[in-house]
Order: sequence, then structure tokens, then C-alpha cells
Amino acid sequence: MEDKDIKEEDLTINENEQEVVKEEKKKNKKDKKADEIELLKEQVKLEKENYLKSRAELENFKKRTNEERIKDRKYAASNLIHDLLLPLDQLKKVVNFEVEDPTLKNYLIGFKMINDQIYQVLEEDGLKEIKALGEKFDPNFHHAVEKENDLEKENGIVTSEISTGYMYKDRILRPSMVKVNEWSEENNENNK
Repeated sequence: MEDKDIKEEDLTINENEQEVVKEEKKKNKKDKKADEIELLKEQVKLEKENYLKSRAELENFKKRTNEERIKDRKYAASNLIHDLLLPLDQLKKVVNFEVEDPTLKNYLIGFKMINDQIYQVLEEDGLKEIKALGEKFDPNFHHAVEKENDLEKENGIVTSEISTGYMYKDRILRPSMVKVNEWSEENNENNK
């Protein structure tokens, strides 16, 4: 009988162990599924973040491209105008020559009218002359070619304009080439 009792106990223990093993397997399956769910949630979160970043980058790219397109259209004529400035400046000098011959004078008046019309068209499109003469030297708009030492004039003032500077809309096409008055008390004492 004792053998039977032991066997029944063994069977009960085996059944209990089997139940524990089954429960642990179920628990492990639940834990694995919970881990898988968490992993999938993290992956979804990362994919969503990547998607949102990609959308933001695409929107930024579209804005940048659109702004560049607008700027390109706005300043499309700037290269042509820049290239025309030198010949137009030369023409301006020629038509302002003083001549005695009345026939030549009439031709120059006609050319001056044409030159003025060209400048008027360019100004309507956005060309502006940079004022330099008598202005305070500004390296953003003026390019100093020479210095003068005139104590009668204020220090840092543009005394003469060698070539006219121009802006196209809000960009500088060509800075003014200028002479600048620059002196100091130290230089003044050395010159005496």
C-alpha cells in the first residue's frame, strides 16, 4: 500500500508540476506577446516619427524651391542689366561732351534722349543709382579707390565719384567707385 500511496503522491506532484509548467508556458506566451506588442508599438512610433520628419523635410524643400523660383524670377534681368551698365555709362559720358558743331550737338541731344529713355526703362524695372557724392562712406555700397586728405571736409565723406554704383531692386549690382576724405590729427601735424 505504501507503494500505491507514493505513486499517487508522485502522480499528484507530476500533475501539479505539469500544471505549473503549463501555467508558466502560458505566462511566457503572454509575456512574449506583450513583449512583441511593445516592440511593435515602438516600431510604429519610430515609423510615425520618420514619416513626420519626411513630411516636414518635403514641406521645407517645397518652400525653399518656391522661394528660389520667386527670387530667380525677381532678379532674372539682373545679369543683363549688369552687363549693360558699362556701355550705358560710356554712352552717358559721350552724350555729355561739350561740342561746338551744331550738327554734332543735335546728334548728341538725340543720343542723350535715347540714353535717358533706356535708363528710365531700367529704373522702372528696379534699377537705382547709389548716391555717393557727399555721403558718408559705406563699404556696403561704396568701393574706395583713393583717399584724399582735405581738412576742410568731414572725415569719411565721399569727395568724388569715379564710377556710379547701381542697385537692382534690393541687391547691389555694382558698388560706387569713390574717393574718400580721410585724415587724422596725427597726419595733420606731420604735414605741417
